[in-house]
Amino acid sequence: MIIVAITGASGVIYSIRLLEVLNELKIENSLIISDAARTVIESETDFKIEDIINLTDNYYDFHDLSSSVNSGSFKFESLVIVPCSMKTLSSIANAYGSNTITRVADVALKEKRKVVLVPRETPLRSGHIENMLKVSKEGGIILPAMPGFYQKPKSLNDQIDFIVGKILDSLNIENNLYKRWK
Repeated sequence: MIIVAITGASGVIYSIRLLEVLNELKIENSLIISDAARTVIESETDFKIEDIINLTDNYYDFHDLSSSVNSGSFKFESLVIVPCSMKTLSSIANAYGSNTITRVADVALKEKRKVVLVPRETPLRSGHIENMLKVSKEGGIILPAMPGFYQKPKSLNDQIDFIVGKILDSLNIENNLYKRWK
């Protein structure tokens, strides 16, 4: 199972597309949405929160620290936080599990499970980069939402699929969402 978490950074369309693709591939997934992400979803997309929740097999409340997903004994393969806000990144880097997303990340890192963080912030300051380095040193994958152009994208959807394809690549999930470099 893959857990997808959406935090309050711009770029929530990446998480929505990731959930769509995971469903197409019939890969079990779970979802956590932060309070700030709810606001961003409403401002950046025409999706309703319920429609996004319906894309997933399981939904976990952002505030429920007693949820089973917050335990090391809960089995899941990987966690993708897309987009990952700098606040969430800082909490993860500093082992501050104050909500379901940061607690699940803490569990995944301590259990040596795959963690993919997709920060969507620019420009970056030294503190952001230092937090990315901390997570990377613990085995987390930092996959900034930096689309490539060598595939000659024709639309915004091509750019979204590029990032989602790179996320799937980092999870070792076969996909044809973007044209690969030759």
